[in-house]
Amino acid sequence: MSKERNDKIFESMFMDATEGFIVSNQVGEIVLVNPKACKMFEYSEEEFLKLKIEDLIPRNVQAKHTHYRDGYYANPSPRSMGIGRDLYAKKKNQEEFPVEISLSHVKSENQTLVVSFVIDISDRKKKDDELRKANEMLKKASFQLSKLNQDLEQKVQSRTLELAEMIKKLTESKKEVDLALEKEKDLNDMKSRFISTASHEFRTPLATILSSVSLVGKYSEMGEKDKLEKHLVRIKESVNNLTGILNDFLSLDKLEEGYVKAELENIDAAELILDIIESIKGITKEGQTIHFQNELNKKDIHTDRSIFRNLMINLLSNAIKYSNEGTKIIVRAYQKNSVFCIDVKDQGIGIPYEDQVNIFERFFRANNIGNEKGSGLGLNIVKKYIEILNGRITFESTPNKGSTFYIEIP
Repeated sequence: MSKERNDKIFESMFMDATEGFIVSNQVGEIVLVNPKACKMFEYSEEEFLKLKIEDLIPRNVQAKHTHYRDGYYANPSPRSMGIGRDLYAKKKNQEEFPVEISLSHVKSENQTLVVSFVIDISDRKKKDDELRKANEMLKKASFQLSKLNQDLEQKVQSRTLELAEMIKKLTESKKEVDLALEKEKDLNDMKSRFISTASHEFRTPLATILSSVSLVGKYSEMGEKDKLEKHLVRIKESVNNLTGILNDFLSLDKLEEGYVKAELENIDAAELILDIIESIKGITKEGQTIHFQNELNKKDIHTDRSIFRNLMINLLSNAIKYSNEGTKIIVRAYQKNSVFCIDVKDQGIGIPYEDQVNIFERFFRANNIGNEKGSGLGLNIVKKYIEILNGRITFESTPNKGSTFYIEIP
């Protein structure tokens, strides 16, 4: 396969990447960008290709960057930039934002090109700042609590007549400390589940990507197009899986922070449900079918379109994931007095009885799911969505026979 063909394959692969990719030449001129970089810096592709790398750098460090670039071309190698210090990039509107940048290089015709991998870490920096402030407040509270305990001990020794009152105060303080310790234990448990889930669910697709990337190079040299395309599909599926897990984490964060609010409107319920079913058919397994039973008395319901779509996609995705090929999924819509009801029934693996009490907990995954991918956040997110709509969700499930989830929205 020619080098020109390899360059085209490389360009096609990074156009779908979730990182910003910027390719520049030895004088800093930008020759290629992917859509993620355009969105991140708020330039169109046409505008980008008229820029130099220095145009994306804050003014106070532009002069130094030319020296850094020359140094990199003198000894090109994969590396991370800005170790031990903060890096910032500049958008089209001159707004600066924090980034992580890694460099690599490729040879194209008679020149060496630099590939910059850019990640916007604004949200991470914000969280780090919030965590730092929280730690400072915790230290301050700890110091104040320690000082309070010392004062109480002195008062117990010097004021025996106030002993009863002191005991009462100490008892109340102990309850508060116990409550704080219990909350801390819950947070530690949640952190452990998050680390366990993230490490397991990220490791497998990353290993698949690494293996497939190695084989892509081998098969491209051998001209084996079918095997090459097979591994490109594996890479895309693994990236999509990672994106899904990250989207779950981001959705949970938005819900926890209260950013998601219901915007009610009249919607055609049956039409929306059919649209959701049609959009999700692409991930069904071979022979799986989704049937819609429309028993609604009236056309419109008053609810939030986006929230309803998200919770339905989550439930249907679970039904597809945890059911075998050739099975049937039934979606039933009906009204009960002034309540809009949706049932989602599958013929899947079901939920073990001992796990059913925890099924809506964050990061919880039933013990019969095997190697199925997931973050353990889907049903927790669904429950939070339904609570925003002032509704409720219940379910019935029999292991190895299937599950039915019941949604009621006023």
